[in-house]
Amino acid sequence: MSYSTADSLPPVTLDDVRGAQKMLSGVARVTSMEGSRHLSRLVGAPVHFKCENLQRTGSFKLRGAYVRIAGLLPEERAAGVVAASAGNHAQGVALASSLLGVRATVFMPMGAPLPKISATREYGADVRLHGQVVDETLAAAQEYAAETGAVFIHPFDHPDVIAGQGTVGLEILEQCPEVRTIVVGVGGGGLAAGIAVAVKALRPDVRIVGVQAEGSAAYPPSIAAGRPVSIENPATMADGIKVGRPGDVPFGIIRELLDEVRTVSEDELSAALLLCLERAKLVVEPAGASPVAALQSEPGAFEGPVVAVLSGGNVDPLLMQRVLRHGMAAQGRYLAVRLRLTDRPGALATLLGVLSVLDANVLDVSHVRTDPRLGLTEAEVELHLETKGPEHCAEVGRALREAGHTVVD
Repeated sequence: MSYSTADSLPPVTLDDVRGAQKMLSGVARVTSMEGSRHLSRLVGAPVHFKCENLQRTGSFKLRGAYVRIAGLLPEERAAGVVAASAGNHAQGVALASSLLGVRATVFMPMGAPLPKISATREYGADVRLHGQVVDETLAAAQEYAAETGAVFIHPFDHPDVIAGQGTVGLEILEQCPEVRTIVVGVGGGGLAAGIAVAVKALRPDVRIVGVQAEGSAAYPPSIAAGRPVSIENPATMADGIKVGRPGDVPFGIIRELLDEVRTVSEDELSAALLLCLERAKLVVEPAGASPVAALQSEPGAFEGPVVAVLSGGNVDPLLMQRVLRHGMAAQGRYLAVRLRLTDRPGALATLLGVLSVLDANVLDVSHVRTDPRLGLTEAEVELHLETKGPEHCAEVGRALREAGHTVVD
């Protein structure tokens, strides 16, 4: 299954996906299916997680990368492969190449998280940092391919890659044969297209719902236009689905086979990641949590049993810290408040005493006395608090005002 130009690419079939499944035997894990009691209660039907965050390299990307590289001709393998990625595809290509004995060069943006750079190197790839955004990195990788003859491994726009990702769909049908709805995140579209090919061929009654981040949703306008269109400056914390233009090959499949493409907000992504961590005890990156965000935002729209594909778990610890705080704020469990008080001995202790009585957990305190905006006897305090929800936040605000403090923000 190796092709040279987009025009010669045939459609992906169930046989292709089944062939990929045989090829991946002993290479990719058959990841677990975990039930979610919380989401099941919310949806009113069984909800299961397909845990590709527990796949080797931490995401589904190994599947497609391995099938693509394994299908290369001997002379193509000898030339090596090259890829461009900020994380998951990089690691998938690196491990797949190592397993197949193929030399791999991976271009990554200058700002890629250090854990992802280190992991890609540890899997055996030659990592080269280039560009500030993925488009610049992609251009560098394609230039390298043209100069050296290395085969460019696209993250989603090739039938072999789509066939490899489609093995997730076969596993879902084997593990949850009663499934009625599959919800999956969509970036370029390789995973959703592969799942759709496999599932619709065997179970056309199963509804497949794609999910995109609002700030990076290229599929809805593309489907409306009948062709892939680009959106300018895609923006979302979910790097795994931050793609400005659908792939040509997956677009045709998704337009034909997906039942719906939904969008979710950044707040909904944050809350979903928090739910996965707190309720399911699963580390999931924002892109992987996008199906959970869709289920939480409109639970009544999904017929069960539902399978939500958690596509990856490679989240930078610093991003995780920010996203969790964002998720807590979205749920009313995190409160930042700035107020002014009289600058006298014991004033700060009195303020903290009010919060202690209210059982608000103080995470951080910033105490400023020298700002020119302040009066001679004033001090400004910024508090970061962990609260129990929106009602508790309101109660804290009322109590601070009743205690005589001026709440600025």
